[in-house]
Amino acid sequence: MVGSRRTLLIAFAGLAAAAVAAPGFGGDASTIQLVETRAAAPNFVGISKWFNSAPLSISDLRGKVVLVDFWTYGCYNCVNTLPYVTKLYDTYKDKGLVVVGIHTPEFPFERSAGNVQAALKRHGITYPVAQDNDSATWNAWRNQYCAGPIHR
Repeated sequence: MVGSRRTLLIAFAGLAAAAVAAPGFGGDASTIQLVETRAAAPNFVGISKWFNSAPLSISDLRGKVVLVDFWTYGCYNCVNTLPYVTKLYDTYKDKGLVVVGIHTPEFPFERSAGNVQAALKRHGITYPVAQDNDSATWNAWRNQYCAGPIHR
């Protein structure tokens, strides 16, 4: 996830909307551009481990406001957004907001469950996080980013 854009996926009652945040995303709504909507949010698939939660599925979350954040602890851009995501969660979790982090590693060292757990502790993340080591959920949600000439 070395690209200059971050993808935040927000699901409302099972509908998914993908928003691309401009470089330097700091939570300012003016920097977010809606790029796609879908009739139904894909399920979380190929997850090797769940942190801070029992395994979740989209059907478990139907009827709730859900922010799905794809990230990896080795990505500077991803890490820079974590304070904003955790602040949203802390502020609105008691009002019904559900945040689900999908940790999709780019490098082999990011696949270690122990390293992911340490990153969760380091960044104060208490919301559910899925470890998507094979990018199965990433691909199911049709995520893309561009890092120069290489496209993921």
